[in-house]
Amino acid sequence: MRPVPRFVAALLAVALALAALTAVLVPLATAASAAAPAAAGLPPEAWQLGLLAASLATALSALGAGYAVAKVGAAAIGALAEKPELFGRLLIFVGLAEGIAIYGLIVSILILNRLA
Repeated sequence: MRPVPRFVAALLAVALALAALTAVLVPLATAASAAAPAAAGLPPEAWQLGLLAASLATALSALGAGYAVAKVGAAAIGALAEKPELFGRLLIFVGLAEGIAIYGLIVSILILNRLA
């Protein structure tokens, strides 16, 4: 039997943490949606799903950006050790990987603005 790779073990740990967090936050979201302003005109289920979508957009994009920065950053450090003049170009690649988290945050802000 092969050992489980560290990446798969880390993903399983994150999935378990997200499941535990969801189990804790769903009752809180239900209570918050019952007290949600009626001016929005949304049913409580739509409010809950909107909050869930906003949180998933932020969380998953942050996880993806972290993974991308880890891979790109390691490769950039390796390339930088060989050719120091590539610093500017490598910084652009790391910045592009970080942009994934910014896009997720923008999407969650748009979702929350739509709910209000």
